[in-house]
Amino acid sequence: MTDYASQIHEEQQQVDRAYGRLDEIRAMTKSRLDAVRAAGSHGSPTQRTERDSFATMYEDRLTQLRAVEDRLVFGRLDDVHGNRLYIGRIGLSDDEHEPIITDWRAEAARPFYEATPKEHGSIAMRRHITLRLRKVVGVEDEALDLSSQQVTKATAEGTLTGEGALMASLSSRRSGKMTDIVATIQAEQDRIIRADMRQALVVQGGPGTGKTAVALHRAAYLLYTHRQRLSHSGVLIVGPSNAFLHYIDQVLPSLGETGVLSRTMATLLPGITASAEDTPRVAALKGDARMAHAIANAVKSRERVPSRLPVIRLNSFNVPMRAADIQQAITDARRTRKPHNQARETFVKSVMSAMVARYRERLDYDPEASELDSVRSMLRMNDDFRRTVNLAWLPMTAQWMLADMLAKPQKLHAYAPWLTPAEVDALRRPTNAPITRSDVPLLDEAMELLGPDPHQEARQAAADREREHDEQIARDTLAQNGIGNGIVDAKTLVDNMNGLDEGSTAEQAANDREWTFGHIVVDEAQELTPMDWRMLIRRCPSRSFTIVGDVAQTSAINGTRSWERTMDPLFGPKGWSFNELTIDYRNPQEVSALATRFAHDEGLYVSTVSAVRHVPDAVHLVTASGESQLADEAAIQALECAQRFIATDGTGRVAVIADHEMVDEMRKTLSLRLKSTNANEWSRLTSQSAWDSQLMVCEPQDVKGLEFDAVVLVQPGLIALNAASRLVGAADLYVAMTRPTQRLVVVRTAQDAQDMPLTA
Repeated sequence: MTDYASQIHEEQQQVDRAYGRLDEIRAMTKSRLDAVRAAGSHGSPTQRTERDSFATMYEDRLTQLRAVEDRLVFGRLDDVHGNRLYIGRIGLSDDEHEPIITDWRAEAARPFYEATPKEHGSIAMRRHITLRLRKVVGVEDEALDLSSQQVTKATAEGTLTGEGALMASLSSRRSGKMTDIVATIQAEQDRIIRADMRQALVVQGGPGTGKTAVALHRAAYLLYTHRQRLSHSGVLIVGPSNAFLHYIDQVLPSLGETGVLSRTMATLLPGITASAEDTPRVAALKGDARMAHAIANAVKSRERVPSRLPVIRLNSFNVPMRAADIQQAITDARRTRKPHNQARETFVKSVMSAMVARYRERLDYDPEASELDSVRSMLRMNDDFRRTVNLAWLPMTAQWMLADMLAKPQKLHAYAPWLTPAEVDALRRPTNAPITRSDVPLLDEAMELLGPDPHQEARQAAADREREHDEQIARDTLAQNGIGNGIVDAKTLVDNMNGLDEGSTAEQAANDREWTFGHIVVDEAQELTPMDWRMLIRRCPSRSFTIVGDVAQTSAINGTRSWERTMDPLFGPKGWSFNELTIDYRNPQEVSALATRFAHDEGLYVSTVSAVRHVPDAVHLVTASGESQLADEAAIQALECAQRFIATDGTGRVAVIADHEMVDEMRKTLSLRLKSTNANEWSRLTSQSAWDSQLMVCEPQDVKGLEFDAVVLVQPGLIALNAASRLVGAADLYVAMTRPTQRLVVVRTAQDAQDMPLTA
């Protein structure tokens, strides 16, 4: 056995030990879960509740233990005294509580990512362990203390190398899921991951610098380090699209975390479905911070003195409703500082009290309480009174109010006087128009000012009263059984009596618009508008954010092009910190250089300093003979890339990126050519879901945050021409050019190349 083989064998023993312990804990947890389930529904309510609570706990633990199967162990630290510390996805100890592997997030694991030959403390050597399933297939050692015996030994054994683990992961085929980088986190990334959570952290980085991976690993680190705090409030991850959230959804479970809520801005409001997109110009108008004033004006306009006030007949007396009384009631309601729909209760009571007082003025005697109660009942039943009260203080839902505002130009102009007639006309739409992505923060603003739907609130109040009654019964039950300080409380007992397991924090947060999170991660944050930021800040009063993005990739007209200009008003100059990632791990040097030159020429801010990989022939520029041949030439290039990078095992991803004018034609041409050349592969690829497609045709906005083995970019000049602005077009092309990990093909006509030169 060679020296290197002996090291593989030695590490295999440790890996077997770790997986053996993992299997033991899994089996023990499953056995306990089976025992709890076998008990069935017998016993007292308290016993059933305890069983259900334990079942939930065991199910969550099993989910976590199954998610960490892949690459359970990936590193080792050797100190100058000969001690070893193995690093893995989660921490595992033996029956004697001696550590087998240490969780990568633990403080003891920090040197695995941050130690350098200059600053290594007592650490002499860092080892990377590569697994295929449960088999050790490679080990690589990095020298930190060149004078230590461990380094001398590693040199003799042939394990002392450089960044092989990182390079191997970068060169592997893409799949439909993002993989974690826990085994290859670099020092500049690790410092961001472990940064203090007490303020907003902005991470600026060019394409391929690992912004998303850093943000996700930071979420996992914060959940591990601040478990008690964040287990109750939760962590929210906001991504640019559903495709992106699908792409990243396995990363946190693979790191041992399953209780995080992931949403797009379009899906953040419970019960609201944004099924349409506005034009970039309309989206910019709706995203303007001044729209908060427009929403406030719209609410306030429904708190007014009607132009006509009726005279109400009460017990043979004519009692007029007076403007002064209505105005006083409005003042009384506003003083409560409650949302509009909730303050309406004070308004109605105030108006009714004024009317009762007017009625008493007509009498020459002191009425009894029963007579006044009768007057109040008559007022409640009187159509004129009810109509006038509604006109003066209208109960509303956010959806109705926004639809009404956008359907009536005169109202919109009154609520938002800064809008020009052309802008008002652009915003105008029918009341039955579908909700758009840009409507969501406006709806959230309205919901904040209006409060709950009054009908829904009444139903909720009844449910709360019923629950309070049930909880009192539960408390009595627990007291009678001598229980009350253990794992079960009255709330848990009621949940289980109603057939409900206690939901996870993420599930509860998903259904509660007013939920506030302990931490929010925002990816592609440069795309958010001022109104989007208002919506997010409302959900995290502590201002604990991880904000990642790239101002060179900003497509939104009123998105972020300067972090300082966006962040200072939100968090204050001292309430946020700026960090920059500069190394491109995704793109070959040739692709990175082409994209960087283009971005610089277009006036975009580029933060990438260098790419780490050289891939020969990574950029290929193709000129079609004419516009009629453009789609066919692009399809030929796409199929060549597919043959090279796409495998039948589901790995490998190729994207054709084109302007929206060409997308349909490209899909049809690509499908026909693929079917004619390889019918079996056509059948396999076209049957794949949109989430997991190995060969796709899309627009630049669809690939934000994603990566592919190869990209075929079609007619870039057309993409720039049809963009909302020159900067937006440049950003879209920069995004498109920086998606590939192996190869970029640009297919265009000679005229397009002349209009927008690109030099490989």
